Amino acid sequence: MAPRDKTQNRKLLRQCLMSSTRPLTDSNFSCGYVAVVGRPNVGKSTLINTLLGQKVSIVTPKPQTTRHRILGVDTQENYQAIYVDTPGIHRKAGKAMNRLMNRTAANAFVDADLIFFVTDASHWTDEDQDILERLEDVCVPVISLMNKIDKVHPKSQLLEALSVMAERWAFTEVIPICARRKDNIEPLQRIVLAHLPLSEPLFPSSMITDRSQDFFVSEVIREKLMLAFRQEVPYGLTVQIERFEEDEHGVVVHAISWVEKDSQKGIVVGKGGGQLKRTGRSARLELKERFGCPVHLELWVKVKDNWPDSEKDLLQLGFDMP
Repeated sequence: MAPRDKTQNRKLLRQCLMSSTRPLTDSNFSCGYVAVVGRPNVGKSTLINTLLGQKVSIVTPKPQTTRHRILGVDTQENYQAIYVDTPGIHRKAGKAMNRLMNRTAANAFVDADLIFFVTDASHWTDEDQDILERLEDVCVPVISLMNKIDKVHPKSQLLEALSVMAERWAFTEVIPICARRKDNIEPLQRIVLAHLPLSEPLFPSSMITDRSQDFFVSEVIREKLMLAFRQEVPYGLTVQIERFEEDEHGVVVHAISWVEKDSQKGIVVGKGGGQLKRTGRSARLELKERFGCPVHLELWVKVKDNWPDSEKDLLQLGFDMP
Protein backbone atom coordinates (compact mmCIF):
# COMPACT_ATOMS: atom_id res chain seq x y z
CA MET A 1 0.00 0.00 0.00
CA ALA A 2 1.23 3.50 -0.85
CA PRO A 3 2.10 5.83 2.04
CA ARG A 4 -0.90 7.84 3.23
CA ASP A 5 0.69 11.28 2.47
CA LYS A 6 1.37 10.26 -1.16
CA THR A 7 -2.16 8.93 -1.49
CA GLN A 8 -3.67 12.15 -0.21
CA ASN A 9 -1.44 14.23 -2.48
CA ARG A 10 -2.65 12.33 -5.54
CA LYS A 11 -6.25 12.88 -4.50
CA LEU A 12 -5.73 16.62 -3.98
CA LEU A 13 -3.94 16.91 -7.32
CA ARG A 14 -6.87 15.32 -9.16
CA GLN A 15 -9.35 17.61 -7.40
CA CYS A 16 -7.33 20.72 -8.30
CA LEU A 17 -7.03 19.71 -11.92
CA MET A 18 -10.75 18.99 -12.15
CA SER A 19 -11.68 22.38 -10.70
CA SER A 20 -9.28 24.24 -13.00
CA THR A 21 -10.47 22.61 -16.20
CA ARG A 22 -14.26 22.93 -15.90
CA PRO A 23 -15.51 24.76 -19.00
CA LEU A 24 -17.23 28.10 -18.58
CA THR A 25 -20.94 27.96 -19.50
CA ASP A 26 -24.15 29.72 -18.56
CA SER A 27 -25.94 26.39 -18.51
CA ASN A 28 -26.51 24.16 -15.51
CA PHE A 29 -26.14 21.17 -17.81
CA SER A 30 -23.25 18.74 -17.26
CA CYS A 31 -21.64 16.49 -19.83
CA GLY A 32 -18.58 14.30 -19.94
CA TYR A 33 -16.94 10.94 -20.50
CA VAL A 34 -16.95 8.06 -18.02
CA ALA A 35 -14.35 5.42 -18.87
CA VAL A 36 -15.31 1.94 -17.65
CA VAL A 37 -12.11 -0.08 -17.26
CA GLY A 38 -11.06 -3.38 -15.76
CA ARG A 39 -9.65 -6.79 -16.58
CA PRO A 40 -11.57 -9.13 -18.88
CA ASN A 41 -14.88 -10.58 -17.76
CA VAL A 42 -15.58 -8.44 -14.69
CA GLY A 43 -18.92 -7.13 -16.00
CA LYS A 44 -18.07 -3.80 -17.68
CA SER A 45 -20.47 -4.28 -20.58
CA THR A 46 -23.24 -5.56 -18.30
CA LEU A 47 -22.80 -2.44 -16.16
CA ILE A 48 -23.11 -0.07 -19.13
CA ASN A 49 -26.13 -1.91 -20.51
CA THR A 50 -27.76 -1.66 -17.08
CA LEU A 51 -26.98 2.05 -16.74
CA LEU A 52 -28.45 2.75 -20.17
CA GLY A 53 -31.44 0.48 -19.74
CA GLN A 54 -30.78 -1.26 -23.05
CA LYS A 55 -28.17 -3.40 -24.77
CA VAL A 56 -25.37 -1.58 -26.55
CA SER A 57 -22.60 -4.12 -25.83
CA ILE A 58 -22.80 -7.89 -26.12
CA VAL A 59 -22.23 -10.02 -23.03
CA THR A 60 -20.93 -13.57 -22.63
CA PRO A 61 -19.17 -15.40 -19.77
CA LYS A 62 -16.01 -15.57 -21.89
CA PRO A 63 -13.08 -13.12 -21.78
CA GLN A 64 -12.43 -10.99 -24.88
CA THR A 65 -16.16 -10.54 -25.55
CA THR A 66 -15.72 -6.77 -25.89
CA ARG A 67 -13.10 -6.02 -28.53
CA HIS A 68 -13.95 -2.45 -29.50
CA ARG A 69 -14.37 0.94 -27.87
CA ILE A 70 -18.13 1.47 -27.67
CA LEU A 71 -19.83 4.63 -26.43
CA GLY A 72 -23.10 4.43 -24.54
CA VAL A 73 -24.84 7.81 -24.24
CA ASP A 74 -27.19 8.47 -21.32
CA THR A 75 -28.97 11.81 -21.67
CA GLN A 76 -31.04 13.04 -18.74
CA GLU A 77 -32.72 16.36 -17.98
CA ASN A 78 -29.61 17.96 -16.51
CA TYR A 79 -26.69 15.87 -17.74
CA GLN A 80 -25.31 13.65 -20.48
CA ALA A 81 -23.01 10.83 -19.40
CA ILE A 82 -20.97 9.23 -22.17
CA TYR A 83 -19.91 5.79 -20.97
CA VAL A 84 -16.90 4.31 -22.72
CA ASP A 85 -17.04 0.51 -22.81
CA THR A 86 -13.52 -0.82 -23.27
CA PRO A 87 -11.93 -4.21 -23.90
CA GLY A 88 -10.54 -5.91 -20.83
CA ILE A 89 -6.84 -5.19 -20.34
CA HIS A 90 -4.79 -8.38 -20.74
CA ARG A 91 -1.53 -9.10 -18.95
CA LYS A 92 -0.49 -11.50 -21.74
CA ALA A 93 -1.02 -9.85 -25.11
CA GLY A 94 0.65 -12.30 -27.45
CA LYS A 95 -1.38 -11.56 -30.58
CA ALA A 96 -1.89 -8.32 -32.46
CA MET A 97 -5.59 -8.29 -31.53
CA ASN A 98 -4.80 -8.48 -27.80
CA ARG A 99 -2.23 -5.69 -28.06
CA LEU A 100 -4.74 -3.61 -30.01
CA MET A 101 -7.39 -4.19 -27.36
CA ASN A 102 -4.97 -3.12 -24.62
CA ARG A 103 -4.17 0.11 -26.49
CA THR A 104 -7.86 0.78 -27.04
CA ALA A 105 -8.59 0.36 -23.34
CA ALA A 106 -5.60 2.47 -22.25
CA ASN A 107 -6.62 5.31 -24.58
CA ALA A 108 -9.96 5.57 -22.77
CA PHE A 109 -8.09 7.07 -19.80
CA VAL A 110 -6.99 10.07 -21.84
CA ASP A 111 -10.29 11.92 -22.38
CA ALA A 112 -12.17 10.65 -19.33
CA ASP A 113 -13.72 13.04 -16.81
CA LEU A 114 -14.41 10.12 -14.47
CA ILE A 115 -13.20 6.53 -14.33
CA PHE A 116 -15.09 3.48 -13.13
CA PHE A 117 -12.57 0.78 -12.17
CA VAL A 118 -14.58 -2.45 -12.19
CA THR A 119 -13.38 -5.55 -10.36
CA ASP A 120 -14.90 -8.86 -9.31
CA ALA A 121 -15.76 -8.56 -5.62
CA SER A 122 -15.04 -12.24 -5.01
CA HIS A 123 -11.33 -12.10 -5.83
CA TRP A 124 -8.40 -9.82 -6.75
CA THR A 125 -5.95 -10.81 -9.50
CA ASP A 126 -2.58 -9.76 -10.88
CA GLU A 127 -4.40 -8.24 -13.89
CA ASP A 128 -6.42 -6.06 -11.50
CA GLN A 129 -3.15 -4.91 -9.95
CA ASP A 130 -1.71 -4.10 -13.39
CA ILE A 131 -4.65 -1.81 -14.15
CA LEU A 132 -4.44 -0.19 -10.74
CA GLU A 133 -0.82 0.72 -11.49
CA ARG A 134 -1.92 2.30 -14.78
CA LEU A 135 -4.21 4.57 -12.79
CA GLU A 136 -1.24 6.17 -11.04
CA ASP A 137 -0.94 8.77 -13.80
CA VAL A 138 -4.61 9.77 -14.15
CA CYS A 139 -5.77 13.13 -12.89
CA VAL A 140 -9.52 12.55 -12.64
CA PRO A 141 -11.65 10.91 -9.95
CA VAL A 142 -11.64 7.11 -9.92
CA ILE A 143 -14.56 5.16 -8.48
CA SER A 144 -13.91 1.56 -7.47
CA LEU A 145 -16.90 -0.62 -8.38
CA MET A 146 -16.72 -4.06 -6.81
CA ASN A 147 -19.09 -6.04 -9.02
CA LYS A 148 -20.75 -9.47 -8.66
CA ILE A 149 -21.35 -9.08 -4.94
CA ASP A 150 -23.93 -11.86 -5.21
CA LYS A 151 -21.00 -14.28 -5.51
CA VAL A 152 -19.49 -13.29 -2.15
CA HIS A 153 -20.41 -15.56 0.76
CA PRO A 154 -20.63 -15.06 3.64
CA LYS A 155 -21.44 -11.35 3.46
CA SER A 156 -18.89 -10.59 6.17
CA GLN A 157 -16.24 -11.27 3.55
CA LEU A 158 -17.65 -8.43 1.45
CA LEU A 159 -17.06 -5.92 4.24
CA GLU A 160 -13.48 -7.08 4.52
CA ALA A 161 -13.00 -6.88 0.73
CA LEU A 162 -14.36 -3.31 0.69
CA SER A 163 -11.96 -2.30 3.44
CA VAL A 164 -8.99 -3.85 1.64
CA MET A 165 -9.94 -2.14 -1.63
CA ALA A 166 -10.17 1.26 0.07
CA GLU A 167 -6.60 0.80 1.31
CA ARG A 168 -5.21 -0.14 -2.10
CA TRP A 169 -5.51 3.31 -3.64
CA ALA A 170 -6.93 6.81 -3.18
CA PHE A 171 -10.32 6.01 -4.74
CA THR A 172 -12.92 8.75 -4.61
CA GLU A 173 -15.39 6.09 -3.51
CA VAL A 174 -15.55 2.30 -3.20
CA ILE A 175 -18.99 0.90 -4.04
CA PRO A 176 -20.25 -2.71 -4.03
CA ILE A 177 -22.60 -3.47 -6.93
CA CYS A 178 -24.21 -6.28 -8.88
CA ALA A 179 -24.71 -4.95 -12.40
CA ARG A 180 -26.67 -8.01 -13.49
CA ARG A 181 -29.24 -7.63 -10.69
CA LYS A 182 -29.08 -3.79 -10.70
CA ASP A 183 -27.97 -3.69 -7.05
CA ASN A 184 -26.63 -0.25 -6.03
CA ILE A 185 -26.87 1.09 -9.61
CA GLU A 186 -29.09 4.08 -8.86
CA PRO A 187 -26.51 5.82 -6.61
CA LEU A 188 -23.99 5.65 -9.46
CA GLN A 189 -26.05 8.04 -11.54
CA ARG A 190 -25.93 10.64 -8.77
CA ILE A 191 -22.18 10.14 -8.45
CA VAL A 192 -21.70 10.59 -12.20
CA LEU A 193 -23.61 13.88 -12.17
CA ALA A 194 -21.48 15.16 -9.29
CA HIS A 195 -18.26 14.63 -11.26
CA LEU A 196 -19.15 15.67 -14.79
CA PRO A 197 -17.98 19.13 -15.92
CA LEU A 198 -20.47 21.84 -16.83
CA SER A 199 -20.90 21.58 -20.58
CA GLU A 200 -23.50 21.49 -23.29
CA PRO A 201 -24.36 17.97 -24.53
CA LEU A 202 -21.97 16.50 -27.08
CA PHE A 203 -24.48 14.16 -28.71
CA PRO A 204 -28.17 14.41 -29.68
CA SER A 205 -30.53 13.38 -26.89
CA SER A 206 -31.93 10.56 -29.07
CA MET A 207 -28.50 8.96 -29.54
CA ILE A 208 -27.75 5.86 -27.43
CA THR A 209 -24.47 4.70 -28.99
CA ASP A 210 -21.92 5.82 -31.55
CA ARG A 211 -21.98 2.43 -33.26
CA SER A 212 -23.99 1.72 -36.41
CA GLN A 213 -26.82 -0.77 -36.82
CA ASP A 214 -24.68 -3.13 -38.88
CA PHE A 215 -21.99 -3.09 -36.18
CA PHE A 216 -24.59 -4.08 -33.61
CA VAL A 217 -25.84 -6.86 -35.90
CA SER A 218 -22.32 -8.24 -36.32
CA GLU A 219 -21.82 -8.20 -32.56
CA VAL A 220 -25.07 -10.02 -31.84
CA ILE A 221 -24.09 -12.75 -34.30
CA ARG A 222 -20.64 -13.00 -32.70
CA GLU A 223 -22.22 -13.18 -29.26
CA LYS A 224 -24.34 -16.18 -30.28
CA LEU A 225 -21.31 -17.86 -31.84
CA MET A 226 -19.21 -17.31 -28.70
CA LEU A 227 -21.95 -18.75 -26.50
CA ALA A 228 -22.20 -21.85 -28.68
CA PHE A 229 -18.57 -22.98 -28.46
CA ARG A 230 -15.84 -23.68 -25.93
CA GLN A 231 -12.06 -23.62 -25.75
CA GLU A 232 -10.22 -21.65 -28.43
CA VAL A 233 -13.00 -21.40 -31.05
CA PRO A 234 -14.72 -18.22 -29.68
CA TYR A 235 -11.42 -16.31 -29.69
CA GLY A 236 -10.72 -17.16 -33.34
CA LEU A 237 -14.11 -15.80 -34.46
CA THR A 238 -15.10 -12.44 -35.84
CA VAL A 239 -18.10 -11.36 -37.91
CA GLN A 240 -18.20 -9.07 -40.92
CA ILE A 241 -21.41 -7.69 -42.44
CA GLU A 242 -21.48 -7.81 -46.24
CA ARG A 243 -25.04 -6.54 -46.70
CA PHE A 244 -27.42 -4.73 -44.38
CA GLU A 245 -30.66 -3.35 -45.77
CA GLU A 246 -33.91 -2.12 -44.26
CA ASP A 247 -37.15 -1.68 -46.19
CA GLU A 248 -40.90 -1.91 -45.65
CA HIS A 249 -40.67 -5.71 -45.55
CA GLY A 250 -38.01 -5.95 -42.85
CA VAL A 251 -34.23 -6.30 -42.52
CA VAL A 252 -31.90 -8.30 -44.76
CA VAL A 253 -28.46 -9.28 -43.43
CA HIS A 254 -25.67 -11.16 -45.19
CA ALA A 255 -22.78 -11.89 -42.81
CA ILE A 256 -19.49 -13.77 -42.82
CA SER A 257 -18.09 -15.43 -39.74
CA TRP A 258 -14.32 -15.51 -40.12
CA VAL A 259 -12.32 -18.17 -38.31
CA GLU A 260 -8.54 -18.60 -38.24
CA LYS A 261 -8.27 -22.36 -38.87
CA ASP A 262 -9.90 -24.92 -41.17
CA SER A 263 -10.65 -27.11 -38.17
CA GLN A 264 -12.66 -24.28 -36.58
CA LYS A 265 -14.80 -23.90 -39.69
CA GLY A 266 -16.04 -27.47 -39.39
CA ILE A 267 -16.93 -26.94 -35.73
CA VAL A 268 -18.81 -23.70 -36.38
CA VAL A 269 -20.76 -25.13 -39.32
CA GLY A 270 -21.52 -28.43 -37.58
CA LYS A 271 -22.82 -31.66 -39.01
CA GLY A 272 -24.97 -30.93 -42.05
CA GLY A 273 -24.78 -27.22 -41.24
CA GLY A 274 -26.91 -27.78 -38.15
CA GLN A 275 -24.81 -25.78 -35.69
CA LEU A 276 -24.64 -22.74 -37.96
CA LYS A 277 -28.41 -22.87 -38.49
CA ARG A 278 -29.05 -22.95 -34.74
CA THR A 279 -26.68 -20.06 -34.11
CA GLY A 280 -28.17 -18.04 -36.96
CA ARG A 281 -31.68 -18.63 -35.67
CA SER A 282 -30.73 -17.43 -32.19
CA ALA A 283 -29.21 -14.25 -33.64
CA ARG A 284 -32.17 -13.68 -35.94
CA LEU A 285 -34.68 -13.91 -33.08
CA GLU A 286 -32.82 -11.29 -31.03
CA LEU A 287 -32.47 -8.99 -34.04
CA LYS A 288 -36.17 -9.40 -34.86
CA GLU A 289 -37.04 -8.25 -31.34
CA ARG A 290 -34.54 -5.38 -31.57
CA PHE A 291 -35.78 -4.04 -34.92
CA GLY A 292 -39.44 -4.92 -34.42
CA CYS A 293 -39.74 -6.48 -37.87
CA PRO A 294 -38.89 -9.68 -39.77
CA VAL A 295 -35.16 -10.34 -40.22
CA HIS A 296 -33.70 -12.44 -43.02
CA LEU A 297 -30.20 -13.56 -42.05
CA GLU A 298 -27.77 -15.44 -44.25
CA LEU A 299 -24.55 -16.50 -42.54
CA TRP A 300 -21.44 -18.04 -44.06
CA VAL A 301 -18.21 -19.26 -42.47
CA LYS A 302 -14.83 -18.57 -44.09
CA VAL A 303 -11.20 -19.07 -43.08
CA LYS A 304 -8.64 -16.26 -42.83
CA ASP A 305 -5.43 -17.80 -41.56
CA ASN A 306 -4.30 -16.36 -38.21
CA TRP A 307 -6.24 -13.13 -38.68
CA PRO A 308 -5.98 -12.16 -34.94
CA ASP A 309 -2.22 -11.69 -35.36
CA SER A 310 -2.33 -9.55 -38.52
CA GLU A 311 -2.83 -5.79 -38.18
CA LYS A 312 -3.72 -5.64 -41.88
CA ASP A 313 -6.50 -8.19 -41.42
CA LEU A 314 -7.70 -6.49 -38.25
CA LEU A 315 -8.02 -3.19 -40.10
CA GLN A 316 -9.93 -4.84 -42.95
CA LEU A 317 -12.25 -6.52 -40.48
CA GLY A 318 -13.22 -3.19 -38.91
CA PHE A 319 -11.07 -3.08 -35.79
CA ASP A 320 -10.16 0.36 -34.45
CA MET A 321 -6.48 1.28 -34.76
CA PRO A 322 -5.68 3.64 -31.86
